This record gives sequence, C-alpha cells and structure tokens, in this order.
Amino acid sequence: MTDTAVRTEGLTKDFGDLRAVDHLDLEVRRGEVFGYLGPNGAGKSTTIRMLLDFLRPTAGTAIVLGGSGGDTAIRRRIGYLPGDLEVDPSYTANDLLAFYGELRGGLDARLVGSLVARFDLDPTRKVGDLSTGNRRKVGIIQAFAHRPELLVLDEPTSGLDPLLQQEFNALVRETVAEGATVFLSSHVLPEVEVLADRVAILRHGVLVAVRALDELRAEARQRIDLHVRGEVDPSRFAGVENVVRAEGGEGVVHVVVEGSVDALLKAAAQIEVLRIVTHDEDLEDTFLAYYREEGE
Repeated sequence: MTDTAVRTEGLTKDFGDLRAVDHLDLEVRRGEVFGYLGPNGAGKSTTIRMLLDFLRPTAGTAIVLGGSGGDTAIRRRIGYLPGDLEVDPSYTANDLLAFYGELRGGLDARLVGSLVARFDLDPTRKVGDLSTGNRRKVGIIQAFAHRPELLVLDEPTSGLDPLLQQEFNALVRETVAEGATVFLSSHVLPEVEVLADRVAILRHGVLVAVRALDELRAEARQRIDLHVRGEVDPSRFAGVENVVRAEGGEGVVHVVVEGSVDALLKAAAQIEVLRIVTHDEDLEDTFLAYYREEGE
C-alpha cells in the first residue's frame, strides 16, 4: 500500500471548446483531509466525476486507491456524497441504505443506527418528503456507513443547521483518526479551516495553489485589539513591520497584522497596554486572494 490515496497527472477535461479542467496534477495523502476549493464553475465537481470514472478525461490519468475509481472493488472502498443526491423520491432512507449496502458488500448495522441517531433522521420517511437538510443527512450517512478508506465529499454540509455542521465535523475527525482519507470539496471556508490539513485551490480549471493550512495561517491577517491606558495615536504603529492597518482612539487601538506579530508586540511594549484581545485569523481573505484574477 502506498502513502497516496489519490493521484492525478495531467488530468484534463474538455466539453467542446470549454476546458473545464486543465492538466491537473494532484496528490492526496492517506490519512489527511484534503480541501478542494474554488469559485463556482472552477472545475471541482468535474474533477470528482473523473476521479470516480463517471466522466472520462480528455487527457491525463487519475489513480484512486491504487487503481481506477470505476473499478467495482475499489468503488466499494470509497464513500461518495455528490453535491446533489438525486434518488427516487418514493424511497425511504432505509430503502436507500439497504440499496447502497448491497452495492458495497454490506453496511455496519451498528454504525448505521448510530449515525441515524446522531443526525436525528427518521429513516422511515420517503426521501421526497424530506427537507433539503434531511436529504443531506441521508447522503452523509450512506457515505460513511460502510467505513470507507476514502471519502469524496462534494459540499457535504449544504443545508445543515450549525449544530449538525459541528456534528459532521466531529464525524470527519473521528473517521480520519481511524485511518480514512477525506477529499472535501466545499464553499464553506470556515469548515475547510477547521477540518483540512492541506488545500488545493482551482480557478478556471487550473490549479493555482496547494498549501498546508499552517502555511496559510502564517500568511493570514490577524486582528488584534490593544486596550491601553489613555489615548494612543495609531500612527505610531504605521511603520511597524507586518502591520497592515492601525486605527482607534481612546482606550483601544485596532491593529491588523499580516504574518508575525513579533514587531507589533515589541512596539506595544513602549506604551501601557492593559489587555490584548486577539480575534480568529482571517483565512478567508487569504483564500479569496487565490480566487481572484490578477488586477481584481
């Protein structure tokens, strides 16, 4: 067994004159959560369909779990959640889980029961009668229920309320801790920040970056409030290394820092700082910088 769960080399897909994916080279390591990001129409879903052999590439190759994503034996080792799970609306969740269980050589009944309870799903109701969020629950459960080696998840939490999003995040962490690999395509940037080890960013079918989350956090802008005694002129921080912006007035100086905060703290040591309040690193700006065209 190699350390690679997914590998693509020169993977390309054309639809007539439109190039949806352009010479994609990717490597997803076993045991990681790999975030796959990009604007609408970037080619993310097309990539997933080629990985699973739903679409044949115009050029290049995709190796999934050592073989083809279309191979029946390999497909059984994959849990897949499409962006829109389209099924016969007359089926109940129980019907669907039984169907997918037969395709995959059986499900773990205890795990199915646990997931149904965990996501508060009534499996006897027809899918056509379920809300968008409840249909998403069915999709999540069927993807995880056979304990796959690789999970390919396309917008997995779309339609879920915040509490169930947290439950999903916990499920992903538990599954990865047991040795699974997750390929996560998502527009929910906070979800990717919380779960992913590395991210790939696609724009117009072209891979523009593959970065570890730790690297992105090092680049991310941080928002820091310095609570001071009296009034401090924010311009005193204007020339401090890595400080992007400083503003404020009586009692508080609001500072935005890109990268290391060392120089800011040394400068702040020259005044009476009563309290430092830090906010979450703003990775969204970093992600969006990769999304944008030059000049935007």
